[in-house]
Amino acid sequence: VIRSSAILGIMALGVTFVVIGGNLDLSVGSMMSFSTIVVLGLHDKLGPTAAIPAMFALTLMLGAFNGYLIGYLKLNSLIVTLGMLSAIHGLTLMWSEGKNKDIADKEGTWFGIFGQGDIIGIPVPILLFALIALMLSLLLSRTPFGRKVYAVGGNGTAATFSGVPRARVVFFTYLVSAFCVATAGLIQASRSLGSQNTVGQGMELEVLAAVILGGASLMGGSGTIFKTVIG
Repeated sequence: VIRSSAILGIMALGVTFVVIGGNLDLSVGSMMSFSTIVVLGLHDKLGPTAAIPAMFALTLMLGAFNGYLIGYLKLNSLIVTLGMLSAIHGLTLMWSEGKNKDIADKEGTWFGIFGQGDIIGIPVPILLFALIALMLSLLLSRTPFGRKVYAVGGNGTAATFSGVPRARVVFFTYLVSAFCVATAGLIQASRSLGSQNTVGQGMELEVLAAVILGGASLMGGSGTIFKTVIG
C-alpha cells in the first residue's frame, strides 16, 4: 500500500510548498502524465541514462512557466494551473501521438529499478518518498528559503515590505512542485515499463486532498511536510 501511495505522496510533498506559499497547483496530474510519457518515449531513442535527465528538464520547464506566470506576472494560481492542466494534457497527447507508450525491451533495461527494485528489502519508491520528504522537510523548516515561503503565504504584502523577494519565492515553489512530479512520473513509468497517456488524470485533486488533510491551509502560511506524509 505504501509503495502505491509513494507516487501520490511525492507529488503532495511538492504541492505542500505551493500551498504554504499561498497558491494552488492543479496542473500536477497532467504534468505527471507528461513526465511519464516523455521518459518512456525517450527511453528507446536515447536510452535511460539520457532520457531521465531530459524528462526532468522538460518537466521543470513547465513548472518554471507556471512559476513565472504566477510569481512574476502575478496571475491567479487557480486560473493559470487550471489552464495548464488542459494545455499539458494536450501536449502529452501530441507527444504520444494519442497512443500509449511501452518500452520495447523490458527484460534488457535497468530502468525498472526505480519502481520495482528494493534495497535491503525496502522498495525503492518508499525509500525515494522518505528521502525526498526528509530533504524537503529540512528545506522548509531549517533554511531561509523555507521561512520565506511561510512569510509569503502568511502575508505576502508584509513579506514584500520586509524585503522578501515574493515573486522569486513563488517561482521556486513551483519548481519544487515540478521536481516532485517528475520524480513521481519516473517511478510510475518504471513500475510497469509502459503507461497510458492519461495516467495522471484526476490525481491533482487527490494530491490537494492529501495536503489539506495534512493540515496545510488553503490560505497559505501553515503546514508541514511531516503532516502531508500522514495526510
